[in-house]
Amino acid sequence: MRILLVGAGGVGSAMVAIASRRSFYDHIVVADYDVNRAVSACARIEDPRFSAIGLDASNAAEVEAALRAHECDVLFNAVDPRFDMPLFTAALNAGVTYLDMAMSLSARHPQRPYEMPGVKLGDDQFALADQWEERDQLALVGMGVEPGLADVFARYAADHLFETIEEIGIRDGSNLRVDGYDFAPTFSIWTTIEECLNPPIVWEDGRWHTTEPFSEPEVFDFPEGIGPVECVNVEHEEVLLVPRWVDTRRVTFKYGLGNEFIEVLKTLRKLGLDSPGTVKVKGLDVSPRDVVAASLPDPSTLGDRMRGKTCAGTWVKGVGKDGRAREVYLYHVVDNEWSMREYGCQAVVWQTAVHPVVALELLANGVWKGKGVLGPEAFDAVPFLDLLTDYGSPWALREQ
Repeated sequence: MRILLVGAGGVGSAMVAIASRRSFYDHIVVADYDVNRAVSACARIEDPRFSAIGLDASNAAEVEAALRAHECDVLFNAVDPRFDMPLFTAALNAGVTYLDMAMSLSARHPQRPYEMPGVKLGDDQFALADQWEERDQLALVGMGVEPGLADVFARYAADHLFETIEEIGIRDGSNLRVDGYDFAPTFSIWTTIEECLNPPIVWEDGRWHTTEPFSEPEVFDFPEGIGPVECVNVEHEEVLLVPRWVDTRRVTFKYGLGNEFIEVLKTLRKLGLDSPGTVKVKGLDVSPRDVVAASLPDPSTLGDRMRGKTCAGTWVKGVGKDGRAREVYLYHVVDNEWSMREYGCQAVVWQTAVHPVVALELLANGVWKGKGVLGPEAFDAVPFLDLLTDYGSPWALREQ
């Protein structure tokens, strides 16, 4: 397997560090718009199986040419989702497998944004599913941690723990703190703004509907010392993926943001600083959201200042295999001290990066196979969870 990794930011660099310890691939070409970032990611591990190039992820023709020139058979998309469609198209045209961690962007319903979905996350990708099937190619979408591992947990629960499922709720929380900053997000603020300020989407009784941002607050007790965290509805891919392969009455995604973070996001919205579009500033076209991102510290550089743990997991409620009511929380916790010591990567980006690497290894070994546009739920969960444990990062299950 030869892989074109597009994006050498926090997650892409963590993927390099993780994959350098595995042997399932022949070569990984690390590509970034800033070639120095790609070079730096490769230099950290000094492995001849990695090389670096400059690449514009927005240019499908350039990406397709790179895939062909470097004889890659997989494109791994590690940039933010505004670049999904050029990369998705390039992979389709080049005849290679595609994998991403966040799906194509949504657009609000023009009249009733807090009741009905408009263009949903992933709609643009699923619209091309027939072409992927006809060409016998696989696009594995939403294969990070959330979405990704959370979806694998849903598949595992459906196959091995429950007879029928009433509700699946993705619950994400942490007790991470960053020393020395009044406000410092631990993940891409561009993506966080996108998913937190868009209308959250909920699957219920056979259809999708939307709600107000930060709706349905609940306190969820996270494991391994993290404790109670207030979580709110956020737009996320799992709600669009899980119901396609898992039979359940309701699916939600709730994120433990905290009051301070929510107030910052609301302020950005009020000031128009959440906009990904451009405004004129002294004759220059400037994106307000890009300015916000540039003004804050790069999350990938904060590992030495971070303390605590992050938890990603899937809560499932229904009737167990024994016919009795059951609730479980399947989860994965990463301690920042451990990820920094073992890999030199902060916990959030490491946790996001490890799961696509596991998926790539399963694809390379033929354990996972398929064609079309598929989510993680479309595959057997057990090999994935076993291999994740083999990577030294086990998952766990808690009865609720």
